Amino acid sequence: MTEAPALPKLAVWKFASCDGCQLTLLNCEDELLTIVGAVNIAYFPEATRAVVAGPYDVSLVEGSITTPEDAERIHEIRSMSRSLVTIGACATAGGIQALRNFGSVAEFRSIVYAHPEYLSTLDRSTPISAHVNVDFELRGCPVDKIQLLEVLASALQSRNPRIPTYSVCVECKRRGNICVTVANGTPCLGPVTQAGCGALCPSFARGCYGCFGPQDSPNMAGFTERLRGLGMSDEDAVRIYRTFNADAEAFRAESERISPSKEDAAR
Repeated sequence: MTEAPALPKLAVWKFASCDGCQLTLLNCEDELLTIVGAVNIAYFPEATRAVVAGPYDVSLVEGSITTPEDAERIHEIRSMSRSLVTIGACATAGGIQALRNFGSVAEFRSIVYAHPEYLSTLDRSTPISAHVNVDFELRGCPVDKIQLLEVLASALQSRNPRIPTYSVCVECKRRGNICVTVANGTPCLGPVTQAGCGALCPSFARGCYGCFGPQDSPNMAGFTERLRGLGMSDEDAVRIYRTFNADAEAFRAESERISPSKEDAAR
């Protein structure tokens, strides 16, 4: 009697993050039952204590690299993974913790911790791709449920994920939203931010916060001029560029261009 082929092994790993992207996977609910039937969840501490030894067919990695130990561990994970997919702003762009990249970590430690000498941390928070080869990056803070399922399906089917790289403005048009900037003068990062959220914030008359990072061809200088035209100061513009995807190349470069602080100029 022929044995059934072994199910692909799925592993989910965590680095510096809030766990929100892992929770997105758990929140797939009904779809999760199908996933469980199609893969062997070999390592996923958020969901199970069971551990199945690698190698793994697909590894989902949440979080950024912030400690020397992290920098070593991600190489071990890469060596055990046939396909490695980073999920969320922390893993793809350093996350909110990448704000440390624009300041002095030594100063932060001395203010926050009673005994900073016991800490082992890096001066920068960096995405996984800065350390190892990544097969696909899924943006978002947190990632979108439907996009996550698409990435998992594509990995199991050995095909490229169908994930859009155009701007949030396209999603606004599809939903029939009135442009919050044109109609109300509300600053909105939608024109320079990658789609994926379904234009959630503009659908409730709020400007986009850039959760999914820069779209594939952002005109950052032109967008900054638009923000200035709306009355926003360069200081405030720097603040909105430096949120969930502060160290994403397009956002980082533009924030440094319009606010060349001493820390930024030294980098």
